[in-house]
Order: sequence, then C-alpha cells, then structure tokens
Amino acid sequence: MTAAETQGDPHTTIQRLCRLGGVSRAGYYRHFEAHAPARADTDLRDRIQRLSLAHRHYGYRRITAQLRREGQIANAKKVLRLMHEDNLLCLRARPFVPRTTDSRHGFAIVANLTRGLVPTGLDQIWVADITYVRLGEAFVYLAVVLDAFSRKVIGWALDDHLEARLAIAALDMAIAARNPAPDTLIHHSDRGVQYASLDYRQRLDTRRIAVSMSRVANPYDNAKAESFMKTLKAEEVNGKVYATIDQARRDIGQFIDTVYNTNRLHSALGYKPPAEFEAELSLSKTATDCGILNVSPN
Repeated sequence: MTAAETQGDPHTTIQRLCRLGGVSRAGYYRHFEAHAPARADTDLRDRIQRLSLAHRHYGYRRITAQLRREGQIANAKKVLRLMHEDNLLCLRARPFVPRTTDSRHGFAIVANLTRGLVPTGLDQIWVADITYVRLGEAFVYLAVVLDAFSRKVIGWALDDHLEARLAIAALDMAIAARNPAPDTLIHHSDRGVQYASLDYRQRLDTRRIAVSMSRVANPYDNAKAESFMKTLKAEEVNGKVYATIDQARRDIGQFIDTVYNTNRLHSALGYKPPAEFEAELSLSKTATDCGILNVSPN
C-alpha cells in the first residue's frame, strides 16, 4: 500500500478499488454522475407524492414551498412537471349554490371603511362572513371572523339557522380570543341582516369597534373572508358527507384549528400558516420591545 493510500487520500483509494474491480477510474465517475441525478429525481418524486397525499388540495406552488421549508432544493417548474407526470392534480371546488346573505332588511347600512386600507398589524381589521354546509338531507350554516392581517380564523360558529345569534356566537369567540382595545379595530362584513341587526351592532358598539360593510354586489370588498370560505369548501367540505351537525361541527372545527390556522401554507403570508405568522410577529415585537427597554436614555 502506498503512502497516499495510508493517509486516506480519497482519489487514491478510489483508484485502488477500481484497479481491484477491473474498471477504470473514469468509468467509475461516469457511472456515478449518470446515476446521481436519477436517484435525486426519485427521492424528490417520492417526497412530492407523499406531500400530495397528505395535502390533497395543494397545487405545485404550495408543494414547492413545503419542500423548501423542509430544506430541499426544489424548482417550481420541475415540481410541476413531476406532478403532471404522476397525475398528482389538486382537487377543485364545486360550484357555489345556496345564498346566505339577505340584504333586503330595514336595518341601517354603513359605508365601507376598509376600502384602500392595508392592515399593518393584528386586530386592525376583522372580516366576517357566513356560508352553508350540507349535511345528508339538510343545510347548516357557518359564521367566521378572520383577522385581515394574518388571515387566521379567530372566531367561528356552526348551527342549523341563519339568525343573528349565529354570527354573534362567532364574534363573541373572536372577542374572547383577542380582547381588542377600544377604538382600534374595524369590523367588516357584507350587508346581510345578521351583521346589520341591532343585537350584532350593539356587540360592536359596546366594545367600541367601528362598523364597515361592503358595497352592493361587490365581492372584492370582503375578498379575504370569501377566500377562506372557498378554501374550506375545497379542502374540507366538498366531497365529504356529514351525517349530523355534531360531526360537521367537530370536523370543521378540527380543520380550522389544526389544518387551516396551524399547518396550511398561505401564499399571502410568504407560504407560512397563520398561527406561525402570528407567532413570528409576537417574537419580533418582543425582541423590539426588549431592545427599546435596554436602550439607556441620554
């Protein structure tokens, strides 16, 4: 054995192994380089398949973002190609059918206060909406309240009626969870009777929360709430049959708490889940506050 082999020179060791195996070193490297990309593609394809099964409604962009979060180098075009080759297409939503908004009422309507406003922090703008959920032979209704900055669902309620108390239950949950300071928050909704009712308005007035409502027939005014509803329908409700209202309440609550708020990557949040986005905001604020406190006044 040569001195170089004794010292563990990798190239010399490979040369010796090639000599013992009766192959050239150049042939060994050509074989290795030809098979390494194929193995990498196989590993990537396997991970994409696993992610697609775990997140049936993720498109190639979210799959790419998840791969990058896991530390893998992933090109979006390559992920799209592999998903097409393996027919890993995300499920799409069914068309919207029932109506849940009745704006033909005698309650006061207020202007849209959020038009042109972009929230810069939590609990500046809340958005609220109501949608239907189909059981085996009936409909039930879901009311939600979201923070417009983090897109997190902070209040929700599901029941078999469309009375104002449904929306109030979701609002009460949001208020209990966030306890917003007076005169710091705008509550935005459509012009539905639930949100215009005296009981709902009294809840907001008592907490000194400003009231805002969408313009007539303008879905873009409440786009963030409607975006959540579309996600809920596509990823939880559609293609699923709830036997009872209790099952619907349990499964939808689990989707909101453990999937949408905690795990689902949101493109508007830099492909982070709302709960993680809010946690990072809290850490950043704590660090900033500590820095301010540690600065000695001059």
